[in-house]
Amino acid sequence: MGLPASYADREPGSLSGGERQRVAIARAIAVEPAPLICDEPVAALDVSAQAQVLELLREIRRASGMSMLFITHDLSVVRQMTDRVLVLYRGDIVEVGDTAAVLDTPQHAYTRRLLNAVPDIEQRPLDSSR
Repeated sequence: MGLPASYADREPGSLSGGERQRVAIARAIAVEPAPLICDEPVAALDVSAQAQVLELLREIRRASGMSMLFITHDLSVVRQMTDRVLVLYRGDIVEVGDTAAVLDTPQHAYTRRLLNAVPDIEQRPLDSSR
């Protein structure tokens, strides 16, 4: 999990958010679930901790072959962590398919709205005062 053995004796309050998330993942995989359900696994973490946790999950998947189900609103997590995606709207499945196909050529209006809601840093006007 990328944590020293000495962390076993530490109190949860003394761990960072990323460290707590790694402990939670270790606890979850200890029972060898099939699949591992990851509900917003990096939502409350800073960008650096997000990258570390996502890399840890990729390594677990590579090493064990464990299937993972990601529940997230973060489309960048969807794009980098999934092979297939299922889009829900008000509890109904509105689109399902290979991740790249769904995100690159969405067929449902709700999927298109989700994608359009993501800020596009390349299309933002530059602040000329910098």
